[in-house]
Amino acid sequence: MAKSQRWRVCSVPRCPEYTQHGKCDSHRREAEQRRGSARQRGYGAEHEDRFRGPVLRRDPTCVCEVQAHGHGTPCGQPSRHADHHPLDRRALVAAGLDPNDPRHGRGLCGPCHSSHTANEQPGGWNR
Repeated sequence: MAKSQRWRVCSVPRCPEYTQHGKCDSHRREAEQRRGSARQRGYGAEHEDRFRGPVLRRDPTCVCEVQAHGHGTPCGQPSRHADHHPLDRRALVAAGLDPNDPRHGRGLCGPCHSSHTANEQPGGWNR
């Protein structure tokens, strides 16, 4: 028998809709439209060739050192994501820096990248 999911009120203030996720379907669609596609956010072929590949070759294992993620320092799991760090992609562009320069990135495993995004990024899951 499948485990039933808990229903709760949408995480958007003053929204009365119930959902099994953080946001109701309507607010989730609105958030995705504001976010734009990966290509619109700057993650096209140039990002793959100039940033992601070199970062993952340099950091084949996760370099996350956040104890709250439940591991020692550094994490050491295989890197799956090239994460902009310490500035995010938007901040690099705003500062006139090249967001595809591998010097502005680090390799992270999936769980560490998800935790970082949820806790640190504007529009992250926990924000």
